[in-house]
Amino acid sequence: MSKLRILVSLTTNDNDYQVEQANAAEEAARKQGVELQLLYAGNDAINQSTQLLKAVQAAEAERPHAIIFEPVGGTALPQVAKAAVSAGMGWVVLNREASYVPELRQLGKAPVFVVTVDHVDIGRIQAKQCAALLPTGGTILYIQGPSENSAAKDRSRGMTERLPSNLHLITLKGQWTEESALRAVRSWLKLTTSKKTSMDLVAAQDDSMAIGARKAFQELPGEMERERWLSAPFLGIDGLPKTGQAWVRSGLLRATIFSPPNTGQAVDMLVDAIRNGKAQPERALTQPVSVPPIESLKPQAKS
Repeated sequence: MSKLRILVSLTTNDNDYQVEQANAAEEAARKQGVELQLLYAGNDAINQSTQLLKAVQAAEAERPHAIIFEPVGGTALPQVAKAAVSAGMGWVVLNREASYVPELRQLGKAPVFVVTVDHVDIGRIQAKQCAALLPTGGTILYIQGPSENSAAKDRSRGMTERLPSNLHLITLKGQWTEESALRAVRSWLKLTTSKKTSMDLVAAQDDSMAIGARKAFQELPGEMERERWLSAPFLGIDGLPKTGQAWVRSGLLRATIFSPPNTGQAVDMLVDAIRNGKAQPERALTQPVSVPPIESLKPQAKS
């Protein structure tokens, strides 16, 4: 076989986790001697589908031997997946459950599998962080990812599943970017209801959105109101060393959840399958971890 070619499709280059996914893929590709192509979908599911279909339909000498992708939209592109596997290409879905995987694994020799973090457990951990910080109850501004995204849905399910009854959520929607959360919180702050709300904590479904929320509160003109919002704990998810964990150390975030990048693991598994013929599991799971540990989180004093 010629040099192994792997295409990695990520949702956006405007998100710290996706940037780290790209870095992990490049590092694994160098280690394995793989030719890597990176594509970003610009948070557009149609664009992602078009990009991948173009790669699948390319001339055999040009198309990748396998595709690793993190879906933007509500589906994991079942038609594109089937076309890729039918053409003999490996297919790996990141951070999303894909119901078609068992069927595609029966189509041929191409490796097909999922590599994902346990998103429901991420939501449960964040609920435990909230409970540790607000043991007597309170109100949480909760910034979710896109409505159609299964990771966002699973994180919300885990959160509501474990959230104590004395904690109340006010929910806003973001797009996994700092700018999207900044806009969402700005719009919410213009509502008269926000003026009457006593908020005890801000929890976002990723670190970049938590920072975007902070920036929106920093723009408030009144010093007392601005300090009231900024004195609340801010929680995020992803917990990468140079971003989320650094923000916890600096005090911008009170806590985060480390979700290990998994593109490198996906590249290694594909190489093992294609070069060595080793069968891979249908689903490989990475485990999230609270940063700092939940037992070290102290209750937030009410202002």
